Amino acid sequence: MIRFHNVLAALALAAFVAIPPLAAQASGPFGLVDALGRTVRFEQTPTRIVMTNKAVFMIADAAYLFPEASSRIVALGNTKQGKYSFAADYDPSFATKLALDNTAGPEQIAAANPDAVVLKSSLASGLGKSIESLGIPAVYLDLETPEQYERDLGILGSLFRNEKRALELIALYKEKAGAIIKALSGLDDAGKPKVLILYYTDQGGTVSFNVPPFGWIQTTLVAMGGGIPVWIDAKLGQGWTKVSVEQVAAWDPDNVFVIAYTADPLAVIERLKADPQWAALRASSQGGILPFPGDYYSWDQPDARWPLGLAWVAKKLQPELLAGLDLPAEIRSFYRLFYGMNDAAFARLVAPKLPAELR
Repeated sequence: MIRFHNVLAALALAAFVAIPPLAAQASGPFGLVDALGRTVRFEQTPTRIVMTNKAVFMIADAAYLFPEASSRIVALGNTKQGKYSFAADYDPSFATKLALDNTAGPEQIAAANPDAVVLKSSLASGLGKSIESLGIPAVYLDLETPEQYERDLGILGSLFRNEKRALELIALYKEKAGAIIKALSGLDDAGKPKVLILYYTDQGGTVSFNVPPFGWIQTTLVAMGGGIPVWIDAKLGQGWTKVSVEQVAAWDPDNVFVIAYTADPLAVIERLKADPQWAALRASSQGGILPFPGDYYSWDQPDARWPLGLAWVAKKLQPELLAGLDLPAEIRSFYRLFYGMNDAAFARLVAPKLPAELR
């Protein structure tokens, strides 16, 4: 079993929406180094930016941390994961943008006349190569871990010519994670519950439960949040790995966090509790099977909201050490500091999408 008490230190780190004013912009040629270590050069500041394809909502959510995003993003893929699109609610100019399918090819993307296309780095050898063959600069981001988030915010800061905002954001992320790390710094493994993350899906009409790879942010949030991921000794693939209820029982976790991206995790848990196999689990009898919360999107993901997921996990796993953490206040603070969202907009847009205990 890998010990996690050292992992915490290693991972340290308008009336509608009140969008901050734009900073003074640099002009002229410049270059940036993207997530693949490539230097991408521009003759001038890109003012027509396209984002689409895999995990586009995560890319867009990171971009909207910068005040320039609203005016410079001209085309977006589908930013819904379930019912909601944060970009559609947050960006007053969203309706004017070209809507792209998330399978849009290079010709459709080129039709938006982009100065730059921002994509996940995993798309470089396919879609990215085709886009670049048309003479369109592609900028690649990872946005998978807290460390990559810090680096990729720097890349976006260069793309938007707003390095000052990038540094502010990096400091905010470090502050949010650092507060949790400091509160839990005295913990050793004996004081940590055994925790299981389960992703529920019923795609194709078949129900399955899955665990994430060790390097994914879901595992990181458990380790940073004061728990021991019980599945790390399992034989895992590169993506979600299916597990049986028998395997869950063998792990015998104290807490199970259920993720459901396109379903109601509370409803999933109610169905589990009605199943004798699940009801017999220690986590079930102790009230330790919990839905992973979210608002527009689930907070377990490598989205801009990952500090909210960390705060929630830590509060649930180590309530005594985080007795002073006011989660509803933390959520409001996040939207104010990261997205410049005023209280009225938060109450209208975000609060209704939160679980009742977090409003």
